[in-house]
Amino acid sequence: METVIETHNMAKRFGKIRAVDGLTLQVERGDVFGFLGPNGAGKSTTIRILVGLVKPNSGSACVFGCDTWRDRIRALRRVGSLVETPGLYKFLTGRENLSVISRMSGYRDGKIEKVLEMVGLAARAGDKVKNYSHGMKQRLAIAQCLIGDPELLILDEPTSGLDPEGMKEVRELIKKLSDEHKMTVFLSSHLLHEVQQICNKVAIVNQGKLALQGDIGELISGTGKYEIEVSNADKAATILDSCDWAELVSKHGSRLLVKLDSRSSGELNRLLVESDVDVNEIRGRERSLEDIYMSITGTENVDTYSD
Repeated sequence: METVIETHNMAKRFGKIRAVDGLTLQVERGDVFGFLGPNGAGKSTTIRILVGLVKPNSGSACVFGCDTWRDRIRALRRVGSLVETPGLYKFLTGRENLSVISRMSGYRDGKIEKVLEMVGLAARAGDKVKNYSHGMKQRLAIAQCLIGDPELLILDEPTSGLDPEGMKEVRELIKKLSDEHKMTVFLSSHLLHEVQQICNKVAIVNQGKLALQGDIGELISGTGKYEIEVSNADKAATILDSCDWAELVSKHGSRLLVKLDSRSSGELNRLLVESDVDVNEIRGRERSLEDIYMSITGTENVDTYSD
């Protein structure tokens, strides 16, 4: 797979504060990549480096193989980004807003109707932006990023401040851009359930350092924990207490949470059945992205944090 974003030991200091500390990331073509971390973790600084607004003190940041500071124009030619609060002219229509951006950027207005269709605003394109909902304004801001037909979209907290309906609209738009238009998306967020829904890869930063990076599906599966429902929970608990490869984590009524060291769930089932304990249900228990985030950062109420 082609590497679209790559940072290597990237660092940025502001005085004595290390906002980014030796960060190494890799984003491949086609990824919807979630970038997570608590307040002050360095997410926004990293994004500003990626779009050429901030120069790293050391290390490197490359987009499509081009350094984002030394070769900024080539690096960002194939990138659309939404970093700050979107600048929209509220007294103009949605279509007129895109026309202004298109002409300022040297593009033809012929792309505007296509972009309006992509973000689901074609029917409201002639309305003044002052009459748009917050979610519609955010979709129009993303439309501005799409005027240049980017291959990579970089979004900093794209659903911040939106109501649930607006969040859903933006979330569905990101999925559409990835699935139908084959766009690579890099987005920062503090909404873990949202990232788990739309992203296939994730990185978690804490205090400027990379704490974890990987495929979300792989990260949340394979915990070795199983929920089982049995006919005799007390007898099953006694059996598990004497077993050196199965650990009883908790017991609630007829349901038990069991952690296995190396054996399979089939062997757990066989152990209990051979001991005259009927197993009514056994299923693997996945971690949520929030479980992983909490174990790394120790941050509670993560949905209240932004960077």
